[in-house]
Amino acid sequence: METRVAIIGIIVENPDSVAQLNSLLHSYGSYIIGRMGLPYPPKNINIISVAIDAPQDIISALSGKIGKLDGISAKTAYSNIIS
Repeated sequence: METRVAIIGIIVENPDSVAQLNSLLHSYGSYIIGRMGLPYPPKNINIISVAIDAPQDIISALSGKIGKLDGISAKTAYSNIIS
């Protein structure tokens, strides 16, 4: 199965949705290369980047599910390399 490497950029504005976000990320854990989270107290938000290596439909599904969470937005940037 062909996979792509991508970065999902996540902005968390609603801390009440963090448990749902972590549950989603855990369920896709076998595809996740790594993640980095940065709190940004001046704006009362958290910024998370998730590096993932997965089939494109899996990446799109995860990004879409994250984006549907209340107070959380996500954008995905894909590499051009398909393996």
